[in-house]
Amino acid sequence: MRACSPRGHWWVLAGVLMVFLAALFLATSVLRGAGGPDTVQEHEPDDLVPQSVSAGGPVLDTRTGPPVSLSVRPGTVALTFDDGPDPTWTPQILRVLAEKRVPATFFVVGRQVAEHPELVRAQTAAGHEVGLHTFTHADLATAPVWRTRLELAASRAVLAGAIGRHTTLLRPPYSSMPDAVNNRDWHAALRTGALGYLTVLSTQDGLDWEAHHTEDIVHGAVPHDGRGAVVLLHDGGGDRSRTVAALGQLIDELKARGYRFAPLTGAVGLPPQTAPAGVLDRWYGAALIRLVQAAVTVPPVVVTLLYAVALLTTARLLLLAAAAVAHRRRGTSHMPPPVLPGVSAVVPAHNEQDTIASCVRALLDGGCPDIDIVVVDDGSTDGTAAAALAVNDPRVRVVTQRNQGKPAALNAGVAYAAHELILMVDADTTIAPGAVKHLVAALADPTVGAVAGNTKVANRTGLLPLWQHLEYVMSFGLERRLFDLAGASPTIPGAIGAFRRTALTACGGISADTLAEDTDIAMALCRAGWRVVYRSDAHAHTYVPTSIRGLWHQRHRWAYGTLQSIWKHRRAVAEPGIAGRLGRRTLPYLLVFQLLLPLAAPLMDAAALYGLASGTTPVPAITWIVFTLCQLTLAAYALRADQESLRHLWLLPLQQTLYRMALCLVTIHALITAALGASPHWRPVTPADAEPSEAQTATV
Repeated sequence: MRACSPRGHWWVLAGVLMVFLAALFLATSVLRGAGGPDTVQEHEPDDLVPQSVSAGGPVLDTRTGPPVSLSVRPGTVALTFDDGPDPTWTPQILRVLAEKRVPATFFVVGRQVAEHPELVRAQTAAGHEVGLHTFTHADLATAPVWRTRLELAASRAVLAGAIGRHTTLLRPPYSSMPDAVNNRDWHAALRTGALGYLTVLSTQDGLDWEAHHTEDIVHGAVPHDGRGAVVLLHDGGGDRSRTVAALGQLIDELKARGYRFAPLTGAVGLPPQTAPAGVLDRWYGAALIRLVQAAVTVPPVVVTLLYAVALLTTARLLLLAAAAVAHRRRGTSHMPPPVLPGVSAVVPAHNEQDTIASCVRALLDGGCPDIDIVVVDDGSTDGTAAAALAVNDPRVRVVTQRNQGKPAALNAGVAYAAHELILMVDADTTIAPGAVKHLVAALADPTVGAVAGNTKVANRTGLLPLWQHLEYVMSFGLERRLFDLAGASPTIPGAIGAFRRTALTACGGISADTLAEDTDIAMALCRAGWRVVYRSDAHAHTYVPTSIRGLWHQRHRWAYGTLQSIWKHRRAVAEPGIAGRLGRRTLPYLLVFQLLLPLAAPLMDAAALYGLASGTTPVPAITWIVFTLCQLTLAAYALRADQESLRHLWLLPLQQTLYRMALCLVTIHALITAALGASPHWRPVTPADAEPSEAQTATV
């Protein structure tokens, strides 16, 4: 039964990319937060701030009615810590507080709570008080109303998810003491009060974020004349080693002066400002915590993938460059024989009436007098057979059969071939003069079972064919040189390849097990102990797809067939000799560079584009530029080695983005198709066509 190609997986791929970009945005833009206040607030006007606020206590209650300023009781100190929890410094501060038996109040940043909920639980378990410090350390004095609401809602949610409680305590980031409140701060306090929050300021600032010595922190944090104080310190947001070192000294100094310690609410005479969160709030908070934790892993994963992709790409470029140089220096030890032996050319064709005649004529003019050409018309519905017969040469035979697929057409042609040496050429291909003698020269070695020729693009008009021209010369050509040096070429291109009939017979002929019969037969020959070599001087020009749709179908079939062939011949990994070279050298290369690496390419391209658009990092763009320059150098060498012009080299940067991305998507399509059990086809096959039929021959 014919399987249908899946379509819904494109929505899955699009969804994955959208989730990936959303996670990048969340981790690098939302969770990154602000690096400092949006404005320099020292110069802001304060004429709208009530005198009772600027000259009042450190806690402002603007929730209902007239604003109320709450002061700290004399002789009482409330230690407060901002910007945590931090996995390095918060546990150390908690240990000092536990040793000194002193309570404190921690104003936590929501994103830090989401990343380290266990630290907030440790704070509350030790009896300390917890308040909010927004979600991303945003400056509420300059934030729009929607941002303020979002910051506080997200902070409230993750706190509920972490400890199962809500709090009304809020310390705005970049806030200071009551006498420093300006008009912007005051409006922010009114807005947050309307949302149900108390604004907590400070009366003593240890300035531990800029102090160079612990003595400076202690000096700034100690109140004078026995007045109560709210001391501002930090347990996150940077290196807090000096804070940890100064904390014990500060507590001892305050105790020596007769101060007692209390949580913030107790210090100003308020009841506890926490309440149990509802079930839905706890569930929502827990889900948000998991979302943030997943998002923050994306940038490190992206960096790791970037390094891995860069390393693999560099390794591939170095391998191809070294192989190109080594292959050229090695040259060839097989010279064409003075008299060419008989060669049979098999040309499978399906609806190729426009190109079959030129293909046959090129074979007749290829320099091999004793050539036997078998054109297999595989159920064409046009004039393919008539066009081949119109060549009118006794060396040309046309075999017609019902449409059974390319492998069956090739096997039928081999069955009718007259000679031991079999040349297989696609119907849309014209071989260059002298190509046959170069292929035959390689087959003079009795250990060689097949020879791959050098396929070039014939129709070099238009952007898409020109991109394929660069690909054929650079990627295909250089990789075949590499495989030739490795001693196990995995593909004999359908456009031009020569076989020893004995080797084909030993492998059971061309198999229809995969959609890449040219790859399957090459691997089968290697596993049977035959060498498969490459002749870069045996040229053939083939017509490539000129539409996106045509290219897509072709490359999908290639990628899917390669995957099938790798799986079919996977046991070569444990086999000796040439089969072992295939299994331990060639197959890993194909698996990594042609199947797995394309999986990461769309994510890496998305990360690079996001980095450029958001300005978060130029590294992906710089990496792309460096690799493009390397690709340009290698492509120039490959074009020169193949005696091709460099005039199309300027197209390579675009090829490395748009064209490469399309090929990566094709590979992903093939992998998902295989995972879902669907299968593309070489051409439509009806149930009637699938029935075996007797071949018919016509000889001119």
